[in-house]
Amino acid sequence: MSIITFHSPRPVLADRISRTAVANIVLVVAAAAFVGLLAQVSIPLGFTPVPLTGQTFGIMLAGTALGWRRAAMAMSLYVIAGLAGLPWFAGGTSGYVGANFGYLIGFVLSAVALGWLASHGNDRTIVGSLLSMAFADALIFVCGVSWLAHFLHVSLGTALHMGFYPFIWGELIKASVAGVALPGTWRLVDRATKH
Repeated sequence: MSIITFHSPRPVLADRISRTAVANIVLVVAAAAFVGLLAQVSIPLGFTPVPLTGQTFGIMLAGTALGWRRAAMAMSLYVIAGLAGLPWFAGGTSGYVGANFGYLIGFVLSAVALGWLASHGNDRTIVGSLLSMAFADALIFVCGVSWLAHFLHVSLGTALHMGFYPFIWGELIKASVAGVALPGTWRLVDRATKH
């Protein structure tokens, strides 16, 4: 039995409440706003341009709950609106974020991956959910650290020290909370729909 399962596409959590185009639009905008809100939980670190934020937690929850299509739209909306001037990037910033731009690309890819994995049942078990969160987090950091090294003209090792290592514990905590919350939410939803 595989830890990460690949079934035919299954409903994701948002499918349980979304039946109309208007509901889908509301979910997409709400997910983008949720990530924007969590981006305001931002702690600058003196040795790197990358702050500690709550964004990745929002991406884990939204990407998994929405499924890959809505997740792609939500995170694309988040990135495009922020680049266009809506101040909902980390710490209320907007526009081109320079050294942190790679993380924004990673947010979109991560949300899509999480949504796709959820549509194949990986959000139904704690192990599958945790592995999905770890994979999605890896996508964010591959994009973010690569861009950081390119933008700052530093070695990959230096970029890892600036853009990955300081965040490991925080990401483990966020992934653990999200990885346990999603299967638990499914159990509640399934129980509620049986009655």
